[in-house]
Amino acid sequence: MATGTQSDVFARLKALLPRWFGDTTPILDAVLQGLAYAGSFVYSLWAYAKLQTRILTATDGWLDMIAADFFGTALLRQQNQSDASFRARIQINLIRERATRNGLIKVLTDLTGRAPTVVEPQRPADTGAYSAPNSGYGSAGAYGSVLLPYQAFVTAYRPLSSGIPMIAGYGISTAAYSTPSQGGEYASQSMIQSQVQDSDIYAAIDSVKPVASTIWARISN
Repeated sequence: MATGTQSDVFARLKALLPRWFGDTTPILDAVLQGLAYAGSFVYSLWAYAKLQTRILTATDGWLDMIAADFFGTALLRQQNQSDASFRARIQINLIRERATRNGLIKVLTDLTGRAPTVVEPQRPADTGAYSAPNSGYGSAGAYGSVLLPYQAFVTAYRPLSSGIPMIAGYGISTAAYSTPSQGGEYASQSMIQSQVQDSDIYAAIDSVKPVASTIWARISN
């Protein structure tokens, strides 16, 4: 039995009683079950309160209070935003490197698990140069321009999805019509939606980009 349930608390109380009470004690058991119900309720409150002491486990309005403690009104939960999505926004806005290329790459890598592609038009290491080994028409490098100062082009990648677990794919025998199996069903986009939304990725970029710079961003799978 799970720790903290009414059955668990009852068993613990019963185990502490002297043996002279005997094995069959219906009246005593009724009293102990009442105490066990109250004890289980108190334990559930403690377990819930414990979750709210850490950002990684906090839920509901307590997560909003954590954000308010750190950011005031600068970081608010979006309408209908889930705890997981809001937690990701809080984490990426906490202590981290900002206003640098490395900070931008790291925040997106931490958020999505995939490193972005960053091209600065005035950075030869990105664009290449004549007779340089890191460029080739149609094969390496990118177009550079001295007319685009303080700008960068970023391609961020959504987290890799595992699909819809336990559901067979199209063309799999267990998903056939009239087949006695639970392996197939009609799926929807919401069933494969990641906890990291596109809005979280844009917010991550905005949280670390230098002031007075322009970041042209696109999101790809």
